[in-house]
Amino acid sequence: MSQEKTKAGFVALVGRPNAGKSTLMNWLLGETITMVSHKANATRRRINAIVMHKNNQIIFIDTPGLHKQEKLLNQFMLEEALKAIGDADLVLFLSPVNDGVKYYKEFLALNDKKRPHIVLLTKIDQYSKEKLFATMQEFSALQDNFLALIPVSSTKGLGEKDILNEISKYIPESPYLYDPEDLTTEHLREIYREFIREAIFDNISDEIPYESDVVIKSVEEGDTMEHIFAQIIVEKPTQKGMMIGKKGTAIKRIGTDARQKIEHLIQKKVYLELSVTVKKGWTKDKKSLQDLGYNH
Repeated sequence: MSQEKTKAGFVALVGRPNAGKSTLMNWLLGETITMVSHKANATRRRINAIVMHKNNQIIFIDTPGLHKQEKLLNQFMLEEALKAIGDADLVLFLSPVNDGVKYYKEFLALNDKKRPHIVLLTKIDQYSKEKLFATMQEFSALQDNFLALIPVSSTKGLGEKDILNEISKYIPESPYLYDPEDLTTEHLREIYREFIREAIFDNISDEIPYESDVVIKSVEEGDTMEHIFAQIIVEKPTQKGMMIGKKGTAIKRIGTDARQKIEHLIQKKVYLELSVTVKKGWTKDKKSLQDLGYNH
């Protein structure tokens, strides 16, 4: 009996901040494992999701948005995205319909290894058919650069099969690289950290979310309950006060929000204890960044 051939490959999701990369990955996976925020530059590091499609195993790599800023943390984020492009078998470049080709041309300049790529026009439900057609016409002038151009909407569920079928054409023949039952290559601790960060972005305004991070101090697993102890790091004492809130209201909101997401994922009750500490200037200090895992 000859076994059916299988394919497996890494596919990097790239684009400007807020192009819809994390939303798309969670949608294709059918499960939320990476944080989504309406605020730009929420994703800081690569996270992998494993999607099975027919006989193909597609490992999606969610990446920070392509952007340039001077902070060391932002430089790390750009390097993460560029490394993902270099390591991938295929790249999906996400471009919101309204962007035209501006950011795509910048991506072409960054894609110095000439990784094969597919362009996804995202957020098509937010614009008229005329606007979508005009943007597709703009991209058609650059069609020698990409393998396919696919309009998609994660919120309306449009284009999922087109994306997976198109990707399957271009990833290499290979045995599966991971257990087909797995959703991600990440440790649960990393996902817990992302969910707490997402809750901070959703519940705390201004610049504070960008100057905060989360360290999972310990996880105690039980049959019916998970005990998670996490520390939120901020840059200034005033930020600590705002993170905690009057009579602890803000930290309670963050904790409830994160706990519900974690419980949904692991299908188990969660006890989540959060504390807040100040680490002055951590986003600009190399040693502090390395301590938090931002190193190459």
